[in-house]
Amino acid sequence: MLVAVTGGTGFVGRRLVKALLERGDEVWIVSRASTADSSQANTKLHYVTWNELATSPDRLEGMDTIVNLAGESINQRWTSAAKQRVLQSRIDATARIAALIRRLNQKPESVINASGISAYGSSYTATFDETSPINVIDFLSGVVEQWEKAADTIPVKRLVKLRVGVVLNKEGGAYPLMTLPHRLFAGGKLGNGSQWLSWIHLEDMIRLLLFCIDNHEIQGPVNGSAPEPVTNDTFGRALGLAIGRPHWLPAPAFLMKAVLGEMSSLLLDGQRAIPRKALEHGFTFKYPNIESAMKELTNKS
Repeated sequence: MLVAVTGGTGFVGRRLVKALLERGDEVWIVSRASTADSSQANTKLHYVTWNELATSPDRLEGMDTIVNLAGESINQRWTSAAKQRVLQSRIDATARIAALIRRLNQKPESVINASGISAYGSSYTATFDETSPINVIDFLSGVVEQWEKAADTIPVKRLVKLRVGVVLNKEGGAYPLMTLPHRLFAGGKLGNGSQWLSWIHLEDMIRLLLFCIDNHEIQGPVNGSAPEPVTNDTFGRALGLAIGRPHWLPAPAFLMKAVLGEMSSLLLDGQRAIPRKALEHGFTFKYPNIESAMKELTNKS
């Protein structure tokens, strides 16, 4: 299979590219600047920049799938400039894919476009699946709405909008920062601790991406989160138990807002999202609950 990946050098993208190559696929990484490394040459791995594609779109003729994971990290203080970069990076990458595909003679059958679980807004009581409407109540849900509108303009037979939750992996992403207070014996619930966390282990994230690439019946929104979301307090207790640290020192919401500003909503707000579509199509999670994920993340599996 021929697969192009934007954001292929990022946290999730690197692992996806590795998984695709391991199963024998041919992969093109699309990026702003060339990242080719001749010391790690792989005859099935190719690199192309957006500028090169603008003049020679035929470089991606005959792709089976394009996976779009490009976008500015949200793990930064949300200044006005940062918020604009977060939004514009996602819209621009998606628009570029739409424009590229319009110029191809042999168009890909599918595009897997990353999105966010924050599409549903936040709630302490509601449960969301792919039939739930987008609910714009804050910055991130607004980003997702505009991101998915841009994706809807991509001219392919099958478009998957993968609404990704918090991806857990011990080597990167949010998890190392999430564990730091507990490792310093200062862990506890954040805010009131009742906010939901829709999470997914990185290994399951990669498996789900491959599943969406291969399963031609899947299209539209797909929740990229584990089937058992947890509250912030439950997550902290499971983490403390797994690493042998106490879960006792709460961080008041007002303090987190003072320190992190608007970005504190990442930790103080949440939603309980269920991956109904993936489950109905037969996908099985290797780490369906936080206990099994913690065992792997803390090397106790």
